[in-house]
Amino acid sequence: MKNAFKILGALMLLFTFMSISSCSNDDDPADNDFFAGTYKGSISYKDNDNDIATDNGEVFVTKIASGTKYNFRFSNGIPDLNGLEFQKQGDNTLVMVNSSALVYVRIDNNELKMLYTADGKTWRANCTR
Repeated sequence: MKNAFKILGALMLLFTFMSISSCSNDDDPADNDFFAGTYKGSISYKDNDNDIATDNGEVFVTKIASGTKYNFRFSNGIPDLNGLEFQKQGDNTLVMVNSSALVYVRIDNNELKMLYTADGKTWRANCTR
């Protein structure tokens, strides 16, 4: 019986490893119903009290249940941006709805470009994965 549990445990560990390693950088945020990916590169945030910038930051992007809204979780103590709405542009690119000179977010399977300003706060990202 002990051997059966050891084998079952090893199989569960193998299945977990394969599930995690099957995630790919080729996942396309524009074509997946669910998306989660980490982009690395230059990020910054500025408001009245903070001025944070790094060339080695990370942004974890997730597509939420609505299908058109995304959340952006930043490293280095930068506040998150949640619920930004996107529309598909071309085959594999998402551009934020209502982009303007002060608000521009573009994301595809390889790159995240962001300049987002709201309420005196500014987020920037120039990242790849």
